[in-house]
Amino acid sequence: MKYDKPALTYVEQLARLKQRGMQVGDEPRALHYLAHLNYYRLAAYWLPFEEDHDSHRFRQGTCFETILDHYLFDRELRLLLLDAIERVEVSVRGHFAYQIGSRHGAHSLLQSHLFKDSGRWCYRNGLAGLLRDVQSNREIFIKHFRDQYEEPLPPIWAVVEIMSFGQLSKWIDHLAHREDRNAISRVYGLDERLLISFLHHLSVVRNHCAHHARLWNRELAVKFVLPRDPKELGESLVSLPGESRQRRLYNTLTMLAYLLDCISRHHHFRQRLAELMERYAIDVGWMGFPEDWQSRPLWSH
Repeated sequence: MKYDKPALTYVEQLARLKQRGMQVGDEPRALHYLAHLNYYRLAAYWLPFEEDHDSHRFRQGTCFETILDHYLFDRELRLLLLDAIERVEVSVRGHFAYQIGSRHGAHSLLQSHLFKDSGRWCYRNGLAGLLRDVQSNREIFIKHFRDQYEEPLPPIWAVVEIMSFGQLSKWIDHLAHREDRNAISRVYGLDERLLISFLHHLSVVRNHCAHHARLWNRELAVKFVLPRDPKELGESLVSLPGESRQRRLYNTLTMLAYLLDCISRHHHFRQRLAELMERYAIDVGWMGFPEDWQSRPLWSH
């Protein structure tokens, strides 16, 4: 079928929304946001409010202001998540460098026997990528190493600072020896399999945030293995088999709260999240929150 829908002016876009049953209290404000946010981008936020996806009719009482609140909530949620994920990423980088560097030396990343290949990653390609990054990187500490030393890679504690989160999770995942992986994961009270699974998941969530993608009600494609221990963490997660809420954001937020407790004693992640949800009065069920979430151990602090 050929696509033959015409481009619409902002006024025509707003008229179409009203024709489909959306209430608009402040038309100049609505036109402003249509101009600066893009009709198609906002469509992802009003889709749950349609009573019929074929005709695109909205449920009675649907307001443009409500849609905008969901968009603004999602934007602030992404910023909150980026802040939390940064803390986790920096911490894990440091412990990867410390544990592997102290066990196997400054240039442990050049020791192929310390790593294993898999169907989605191989040591040779991973190392080649790092070597390219080092050659093209303009950070002062990397340039200093290139100018002063003959080794192809800086020491591990320097290299980790130019790794992407995705690269970092892959290098940890492909450590050949379980005791090396556990040396890192024990810092957070987790088994290595659980931490590695969550890091992969978190790198995908971070990419959604960095590319300004909708997150609020997204079903996340990459799940992670749910820990049973520590007990307060296991009891705070949603673990019913087959439930789509396991692919929603609640478990991600719960794991982040747990890891931030390990990393930063005085973080305000819970408080900031609660204030954000209260300010926009969002139905947190869309994010996979169970009805009793506030009484679960990690959220009742």
